[in-house]
Amino acid sequence: MKATHYDAAIIGAGMSGLAAGIRLAHFGKKVCIFERHNAPGGLNSFYSLAGRKFDVGLHALTNYVPPGVKGTPLGKLLRQLRIDREEFALCPQKQSKISFGPRGGTTLRFTNDFAVLDAEVAARFPAQADGWRALVQVVKTYDDVSLDAQPVSAREVVGRHITDPLLTDMLFCPVMYYGSAQERDMEFGQFVIMFKALFLEGFARPLDGVRVIIRVLLEKFRQAGGERRMKCGVSRIIEHAGRAAVLVLDDGSEVTAEHVISSAGYPETMRLCEPAHAAEADANTGALSFTETISVFKQPPATWGWGDDTIIFFNDSERFDYVRAAAQVDTRSGVICFPNNFDYAGAQLPEGLFRVTCLANYAAWAGLPEEQYQADKRRWFADIQRSARRFLPSVDDATLAANLVTTDMFTPRTVRKFTGHCNGAIYGAPRKIRHGRTHLSNLYLCGTDQGFLGIIGAMLSGISMANYHVLQGSAGRG
Repeated sequence: MKATHYDAAIIGAGMSGLAAGIRLAHFGKKVCIFERHNAPGGLNSFYSLAGRKFDVGLHALTNYVPPGVKGTPLGKLLRQLRIDREEFALCPQKQSKISFGPRGGTTLRFTNDFAVLDAEVAARFPAQADGWRALVQVVKTYDDVSLDAQPVSAREVVGRHITDPLLTDMLFCPVMYYGSAQERDMEFGQFVIMFKALFLEGFARPLDGVRVIIRVLLEKFRQAGGERRMKCGVSRIIEHAGRAAVLVLDDGSEVTAEHVISSAGYPETMRLCEPAHAAEADANTGALSFTETISVFKQPPATWGWGDDTIIFFNDSERFDYVRAAAQVDTRSGVICFPNNFDYAGAQLPEGLFRVTCLANYAAWAGLPEEQYQADKRRWFADIQRSARRFLPSVDDATLAANLVTTDMFTPRTVRKFTGHCNGAIYGAPRKIRHGRTHLSNLYLCGTDQGFLGIIGAMLSGISMANYHVLQGSAGRG
């Protein structure tokens, strides 16, 4: 019979939980990761459908830098988890763009070379060039990893340097879609993290998608001696004397641990506690969720002139409105992703993939009868596709239909089901807990609600919380 006491118990086998587990196991801690579902990866997992594997969250891994570049989040991550760069098999993007206007009349291209975006901004917004350069300098020198930084409005800081509302919205659109849990604004530290991740560093992807990253993490955790219990979630955290005293599992059994690290999210973790801390949870629960359509084609997107861009952030309105959708879906803005359009060094994906993400409303999807739910998915699938195709070279419906192999779509209801996030809020709570502390002295947060964003950020969150709260001494800081 397995022991029921651990040095550290980790709730959730997502990127942050796995990274925390690896880091602790490397230093001899007895660690167990408890995961309610049968697949690891959390928000960045994958699933199989009719023999195909689909990534759930991965459009691109951000924070990419070429080999040899020092002092970056990717390098720190690889060093602290003892991962060889080649194990992630990262392939850089071709190029991406931000496309605004009814049919994308104003665009800003960017690649993994920041000079491209720099030149684009100067060419399209010459009156903003000095302010743009000043903002970039502020971003480069800002301490975005401070665990005790005071929150500051990103719109306020950006507004000191950028006065054109169109450029402002074009800069906020990608960083919000790829990491903001807050409507209309961001905390400036969060803005800096995403600005660096997207624009100063860049996008990459393994040919086989997110499962490559997950496979590496699982193997590192196994090699380090960590224990992992799948289909075995934590249902309650029983408090005693200001500590997380007992973890009650879904099957009713109990375990104890010196330290508990939760990647479930802040409001979700507060609701696990017994007595429950519902008021704290309600005061910091996110409202932003998404739908995503996935189309699989016989041919690569380049066949129809869709082969240049990896990611397209689009908005058709005068202003970019990053808020919970009023209807089930808001098709005015979104993100187009072409997984085929990375530089795979001569290799290629076996089929063409076309993914479109839009803001959605969890409440409008959550309680639907199944027949209505499926009907609404079909209707919105068509609307989302039509909206996105306005920002692409024109292709007639018949051509696409003839090449279509299969489709799938997830909604906020799907997000809630497979992540447990309240309101299907992909990026979790709007107010992040940077230091990771909770009301219990041995219960800490990692992942989305700690506040380091993106896949690399999630793993660094797990590492940082393991170092800061559990390992503490010089061995844990190395």
